[in-house]
Amino acid sequence: MMRTYPPSPRIFTHTCPLACLALLALLVPAIPSTAQPPGMGPSPVGTTEARQYSIRRSVRLSGSVEARRSSVVASEVAGLVVELVAREGARVVRGAPLARLRRTSLEQRLAARVADLTEALARLELANHTLERNRELFTSEVISRQILDDAISEQAAWQGRVDSLKAEIAQVQDDLTRSVVPAPFSGVVVAEHTEEGEWLGVGSPVVELLDLEVLEVALELPERYYAELQVGSSTRVSFEALPGVEIAGKINAIIPRADPNTRTFPVKVRFPNRGHLAAVGMLAQVEITVGDAYPALIVPKDAVVQKGEGRFVYRIGAESKVEQIPVTLGSAAGAWLEIQGPVAAGDRIVTRGNERLFPGMPVAPSPVEYPLP
Repeated sequence: MMRTYPPSPRIFTHTCPLACLALLALLVPAIPSTAQPPGMGPSPVGTTEARQYSIRRSVRLSGSVEARRSSVVASEVAGLVVELVAREGARVVRGAPLARLRRTSLEQRLAARVADLTEALARLELANHTLERNRELFTSEVISRQILDDAISEQAAWQGRVDSLKAEIAQVQDDLTRSVVPAPFSGVVVAEHTEEGEWLGVGSPVVELLDLEVLEVALELPERYYAELQVGSSTRVSFEALPGVEIAGKINAIIPRADPNTRTFPVKVRFPNRGHLAAVGMLAQVEITVGDAYPALIVPKDAVVQKGEGRFVYRIGAESKVEQIPVTLGSAAGAWLEIQGPVAAGDRIVTRGNERLFPGMPVAPSPVEYPLP
């Protein structure tokens, strides 16, 4: 028997003409991109006044961080390594053991020499008594001059033997002390050159040690700045790998010989590495002040916002609404920057919370103090 099925429902499609879409766009109001979200009050921000200040022009140079002291520590005595105390990456203080050598043969040698010295001292004491008695007998003309001379020679021989043994014992004791290889300065072990069970000769390398307490940045100074720098001048050092870290340093050396190809002079900038934040080989930026002081308009570095290639600051305008002001950056002075643009001294510039602002946005400003450079 053949079954019958109800007819399938028809699916109707309808394409809205362009006129409908245009009408819909007119009926739905556009939301401006700068509208304040509903129900939210003015955004709290921190502000600092732009200042007129006398600063010096600065130049920023790139360089590589180097260790002020680096040493391949060697063994002063020959011996078998029984313990490599300081491994790669270990931080050690001056005088701490880096490696220990076997001491058995030295201790046995020391014991033998101490025994020899005990015997020699006894012989010397006897020779002294004999010499003293023979002198009395010679004075009384009881013995000949030859017997007295023999006593003098015997006493001198044993005195020499005692002195020689004392020197040898001191040498063995020194070798025992040096069988422990100490760190010549505080630092970090960056390479191992021996291992337990290896025989070291005199002068064989043990480990490589870097001093990280004070580091240097090696720079190449352009010729035009050479006459404006002095050893001891203050600098600011920052690091590409350490955002927000800035350390005060000083020019430690200016090498008065330019590279004939680049016409640049080697300069060493030294800085304290507290907490060992920086490491050898890091790329560093060094800010150096040059030239005479001049008046400039400055704002805190936190005030400058960058979007793409443009840089600008937000100024508090009428009704506590922010204005976006394009600026050009000049020299840096500590936590402040020189700017050029339509900004005047005394203008309130946003330094906190500016990353979420847009032009015309109402804000609730509160002052933030920055120490002048």
